[in-house]
Amino acid sequence: MNADREKWMLLIVLSLIWGSSFILIKKSLGHFTPYQVGALRVLIAGIILMPVAVSKYKLFPKKHLKWLILAAVTGNFIPMFLFPIAEKEVSSSIAGIINSMMPIFVIIVGALVWKFETTQRQMIGTFISFTGVCLLAFGGEGDGTQFKLIPILLLLMATLCYAISTTTVKSRLMEVSSTVLSAFVFSFVLFLPSLISLIFTGFFSTFRLDENHLVGLMFVSLLSVFGTGLAMMMNYRLLKVSSPLFASTVTLLMPIVAIIWGVLDGEKLSVLQFVGAGIIIAGLIFLRARPNVLQK
Repeated sequence: MNADREKWMLLIVLSLIWGSSFILIKKSLGHFTPYQVGALRVLIAGIILMPVAVSKYKLFPKKHLKWLILAAVTGNFIPMFLFPIAEKEVSSSIAGIINSMMPIFVIIVGALVWKFETTQRQMIGTFISFTGVCLLAFGGEGDGTQFKLIPILLLLMATLCYAISTTTVKSRLMEVSSTVLSAFVFSFVLFLPSLISLIFTGFFSTFRLDENHLVGLMFVSLLSVFGTGLAMMMNYRLLKVSSPLFASTVTLLMPIVAIIWGVLDGEKLSVLQFVGAGIIIAGLIFLRARPNVLQK
């Protein structure tokens, strides 16, 4: 398969997987606390990928350890907690829409840290999408009057973390294969922190083999296997065959999937929030008009 066809296939599959992650987070929160969901998501992925990490330990990129840790913490640890915390206050649809801001953060981080090229068109697109985020923050669910600044800020922080991780991987870790990189991230770098986090949440003292906890564990396991472990392998591969900006545009399609799942689950968006979502997407499409920008 040629690189161009592969990158589009990866983009579509990732959009479906990650777009479904937000509803899985919401369902998991019906059984566990946000901190337990975040820690379990990372820990389960680490357990599943441990055999790969152990068998490929000689390929561990020691000379790039600091970049591996940075990419792991920003891309696969901090956001795993921020999204569940935020989704206690906002719908899974809103979380998916806010996550679509990632290309903007890729542009900002790429320009400031890695000296990627930034165009006037991208700056205008950034401003347009930011306007949409403001409408989402102020256009509360239902009557459009509720103020949702804190969870929106948490979601934006998580999205910024994703952008830092994406640009770091593209700039410093491309010599490591996608599968091995994912295994090292979850099994060697994040396994112990996620286990410690789970202990502090009181999970092991409260977990019971009853229907409530087992159903919750099923949702988190689906989130870990597909939305975390498998998806990160595919994302790292996408970064290898495309640019950071192209890879980040998976977030353009994710809101569509997230909103469909949200509507099926009974979620509603206010008119103002629909307008805000449309403005975000419009801004992102506008800034994506130059596909070769940010090509590393």
